[in-house]
Amino acid sequence: MSRSTASRRYATAFVVAVAAGIAIALIDSSPGWDSTGITAGLLLIGAGVASAIGRDRPWLWALLVGLPTPLLETVRDGNTGSWLALGFAALGAAIGWVIARASRD
Repeated sequence: MSRSTASRRYATAFVVAVAAGIAIALIDSSPGWDSTGITAGLLLIGAGVASAIGRDRPWLWALLVGLPTPLLETVRDGNTGSWLALGFAALGAAIGWVIARASRD
């Protein structure tokens, strides 16, 4: 694989991860939102997709997707329980990484 292909892949994964992380954090912190299961599922899927695109460094994609939610919740409400979001993002990133490794040419 050429260096430019890898660079484009990482750039795409970075944009997907950051956009997903910010969007999920904003949705989760919106007034009236009380669906932890959907938030957890979105974190899992977002990190999985980013990790599958990036193909390595699953820890990076998990942090980029999972970190905005607890940061926003902790700063805004002092809610430290939202740090569990990193666990769902880590699981999703690991699944995405395994899928990407299994499908390599």
